[in-house]
Amino acid sequence: MTRAVPLWAYSASSLVLFFGVWHGVTVLGLVSPFVLPSPVTVAERAIAMMQRPFAGALLWEHAFSSFLRFLGGFGLAAVIGVPLGLMMGRFRLLDEMVTPVFEAYRYVAPLAWVPFAALWFGTGVGGAIMVIFTGAFAPCLINAYRGARLVDKHLIEAAQTHGASELRIATEVLLPGALPSIVAGLRVSAGLGWQSLIGAELIVVSSGIGYVMIQGQSNLSPQTVITAMFVIGLIGLLIDVGLRGVETAVRRKWEGQ
Repeated sequence: MTRAVPLWAYSASSLVLFFGVWHGVTVLGLVSPFVLPSPVTVAERAIAMMQRPFAGALLWEHAFSSFLRFLGGFGLAAVIGVPLGLMMGRFRLLDEMVTPVFEAYRYVAPLAWVPFAALWFGTGVGGAIMVIFTGAFAPCLINAYRGARLVDKHLIEAAQTHGASELRIATEVLLPGALPSIVAGLRVSAGLGWQSLIGAELIVVSSGIGYVMIQGQSNLSPQTVITAMFVIGLIGLLIDVGLRGVETAVRRKWEGQ
């Protein structure tokens, strides 16, 4: 009887294939090292940036700065977007008032806000947080709204019959009922927020992973740029893994009720 191959083995094999092809292309000289440095060169550069400051800080310090900005913008988007989405799903009048402005806003690309962020906040943390917020806000609101609309109306009516206030209805009926949709929306929101952050850091900040990429380009160092790209992808992966864990826990609890 053959044993099933564990799923992680497929992931590991795809990584081995990716780096193997990359290394082979560089060893055979199919592309210039300036265009695509080898994985070994990139790894050596990453180790060096962890030990010696580049663009004013060590690599992990740049990554930490980016992550803190992300938490600020993403947290602000969740704190405002989720309650507003729930209330829009609950009150038709509020929905009609907010929707026209929101629909116009959400089709403006987050990077289109970068010039305003630079004008209003300069190279301070506020500009990056503003850009992250614009990218992360819409999914938070939309998924909270959809979740609230899917809550059984009979539950709301039962709560009203028992004299529950609107605050209790929101926190004890709407929020639990919409929670799976909200958590799914937070995953989308986090991805868009992280992408928006990197775009903002290319322009309006003087630290962070996006800033490292720009400085690497200015110094004609492709290995620095690729190192920064890997850090961006790794942090994004960790954020998504964390939120997927939260989503799985919420769904299990939800389905078990």
